[in-house]
Amino acid sequence: MLDLDHERCYQTLLGRDPRFDGWFVTAVRTTGIYCRPSCPARTPRREVVEFFPTPAAAQHRGYRACLRCRPDAVPGSPAWLGRAEVAARAMRMIQDGVVDRDGVAGLARQLGYSERQLHRVLLAALGTGAAALARAQRAQTARILLETTPLSVGDAAFAAGFSSVRQFNETIQAVFGRTPTALRALARRGPANDAARPPAISVRLAARAPLAVGTLSDFLAARAVPGLEAREGEWYRRSLVLPRGEAVVEIAPGPGHARAVFHLGDLRDLTAAIARVRHLYNLDADPVAIDARLAADPALAASVAAAPGLRVPGAADGFELAVRAVLGQQVSLTHARRLLAHVLRAGATLTRPLGTVTACFPTPLELLAQLDDDPPAMPASRVRTLRAVGEAVASGALDLGPGASPARLCRQAEAIFGLGPWSAHYLAMRVGADPDAFLASDVAARRGASALGLDARPAALAERAERWRPWRAHALVHLWLAASRSPQRRPITTKEPADAAIVPSR
Repeated sequence: MLDLDHERCYQTLLGRDPRFDGWFVTAVRTTGIYCRPSCPARTPRREVVEFFPTPAAAQHRGYRACLRCRPDAVPGSPAWLGRAEVAARAMRMIQDGVVDRDGVAGLARQLGYSERQLHRVLLAALGTGAAALARAQRAQTARILLETTPLSVGDAAFAAGFSSVRQFNETIQAVFGRTPTALRALARRGPANDAARPPAISVRLAARAPLAVGTLSDFLAARAVPGLEAREGEWYRRSLVLPRGEAVVEIAPGPGHARAVFHLGDLRDLTAAIARVRHLYNLDADPVAIDARLAADPALAASVAAAPGLRVPGAADGFELAVRAVLGQQVSLTHARRLLAHVLRAGATLTRPLGTVTACFPTPLELLAQLDDDPPAMPASRVRTLRAVGEAVASGALDLGPGASPARLCRQAEAIFGLGPWSAHYLAMRVGADPDAFLASDVAARRGASALGLDARPAALAERAERWRPWRAHALVHLWLAASRSPQRRPITTKEPADAAIVPSR
């Protein structure tokens, strides 16, 4: 985490540098308001400000959010990404709505801690406990619902995760200094919606610039499985299986942010849906620090200059990505998509399909049932691996959830039949958000290394990658990009999954 040295933070505040939005917030004692570091308001005097690592910590001390810079909507701290520390894992789970669904006790239990131990850890790292962090998350979700949907105040309260309208009113007043009705009046009301279906919720997802949303959408679209996902113009669209029901999300690039439209079966899933999209597009990364580190290597400098803000794609669903990794081994992208289309038959049909997105990815139990009755046409050993993955996720032996620890995930994956180091580190990179995972033996990475004039032998590539720490996963994406642009490009037919390549931005 950022050392919240008062003078260092104040100098950052004077510069109004948006790169530090999300690293900390600035609270002003004389006004009772907290802001993001880049807030355009007049800079307060040094002696009347204090700094907190999270908006929740400032709210816990009685400060209200600035309605001008919206500090509750900043990107998450890059320090939370890919860390095995309990505080980072807890933060990702809170963002996914675990506290709203299971309470603080449930969060602590899933992390293997007592509530008291967890509170001490979070207080030291984030400035407040799990209950306050979840309360801040609910307040932000409520603001989105009030400003972008025609839901009644009561419906917005329960959809945001509040247990009562009274608690909702008190929290909104405390966090924003406005009643819910007054907060709604500040924003333009959304259009009327069909009463037969919940309203579509449009959200501006903040991210640090530069942001290569189009490149990641290209990557995802090149591997799109008909029925599960689709690309239409600038919009990438896919279904999601969320804790309380199904959903479809649409994502497109915006100026300095990603635009997302959520079509939810249950509005209480909005918090989890936003967290899944942020993870999929890696919106909490720090591209300036990453690009600066990678560009220091002459071999990557040109690639970084050509694709600033290139990020490691995450995962909308950890189990889905594990299945994709198994099905993509030793086959082309086209064949992998055919196998995935076969597996998709086991999933549920969307109650409210949107365009060509009509199905949900199967759950582990649905997949296991299909493997008994109608396995995909691939070697028996791979079917066995697919079954082992389904059983491990269903039993909890393989944790692919939002709080997965990359190191633990690797150990769990390598214990499964047919999943070796490549698959384990691939899952750690995309599911566990490990920014330093690296696949030195990956065929596409080696092809990209050759295209950039590097020694592509695995041992030599691993040695070269030491200078890219702690962002080796991001360097790997640049190698994939170089491979996709290489004139000697050929289909991937080795043991590595076929989705180890990235399509250049169009």
